[in-house]
Amino acid sequence: MNQPTLTTLARTVLRIVTGFLFAAHGWQKFNEFTIAGTQAAFAQMGVPAANLVAPVVAALELVGGVALILGVLTRVFGVLLAVDMLGALFLVHAPAGIFAAAGGYELVLILAAAALAVALVGAGKVSVDKALFGRSGSRLSALA
Repeated sequence: MNQPTLTTLARTVLRIVTGFLFAAHGWQKFNEFTIAGTQAAFAQMGVPAANLVAPVVAALELVGGVALILGVLTRVFGVLLAVDMLGALFLVHAPAGIFAAAGGYELVLILAAAALAVALVGAGKVSVDKALFGRSGSRLSALA
């Protein structure tokens, strides 16, 4: 395979897998934990304004994850999801150390890094962003 093909494949795999994981976590907050359960858990963890933050985070993770999978507004959602995970890291997981089994930050750190990487490199050729904004000379080409 040539380098551009590998780069396209790498971007696409990173974007889809990262999006899938975020969408799964958002779906879980709505359907398995429920929003009321997520609000209670966030409050117990010391998240400020847990009643407001829980549904916003759940929606961001679900919608943002699907957006990453499709490659829609990828840079915007990548940054928002990275900030979401940095909030989880500093507000909840940092005191527990690195390992997720002990409540640590390894998962949220890798999700933050993946979301930020997707935001930095963009959606790539196989995406809605490329189809909508990828024309040369487009004022919105930075979104592609």
